[in-house]
Amino acid sequence: MGSFCALLGPNGAGKSTLVSLLTRLLVTSEGAIHIAGHNLDKSPRRALARLGIVFQQQTLDMDLTVNQNLGYFAALHGLPRSEVPRRIDAALDKLGMRDRANEKIRELNGGHRRRTELARSLLHDPAVLLLDEPTVGLDAASRRKITDEVHDLAKEGLCVLWTTHLTDEIRDADNLLVLHHGKVMANGKAGDVRGNLPLAEWFLSRTEDSK
Repeated sequence: MGSFCALLGPNGAGKSTLVSLLTRLLVTSEGAIHIAGHNLDKSPRRALARLGIVFQQQTLDMDLTVNQNLGYFAALHGLPRSEVPRRIDAALDKLGMRDRANEKIRELNGGHRRRTELARSLLHDPAVLLLDEPTVGLDAASRRKITDEVHDLAKEGLCVLWTTHLTDEIRDADNLLVLHHGKVMANGKAGDVRGNLPLAEWFLSRTEDSK
């Protein structure tokens, strides 16, 4: 059973630091992180192999096609060469990107580039999908499309951690963690957390001191 967990916090709350810890870009001597049952400190390769990642900053090669970018990633993960075409097609089909497979990344708009990165993150069949503010810089239609697609992936069985400072990307049924000044200030279903207030109003009333 999948789940969608939104990590909501204003800029500077510590979201990117947490992402760096989860992806081992930062290492701490305190506490423990487990990904799909694997201790990240003791078994980093096994833990990271179960993690799909979409970073806030784009990491695609602009001069390669969608297929070539995904194929390169598959090779880095050591996926069997015979399986790569099938996995690429399946990931692109899931995100409605098959017709863009032979286009260079620089020819795509921001939304299609993001969906390419999302497709890439699915190639190795991760158990956990981590997205660090994936809709930053996108127009409203692209934001909604990607948000809907990732919610659908959660329904299909993926465990999703979605970091954002935008309350309209969060649904009442989503699990919600609110991070402020590096501390968790709320944890529960988004609809329960916000109570009778719109989530945007609830969030602003509790984090406005960060402005």
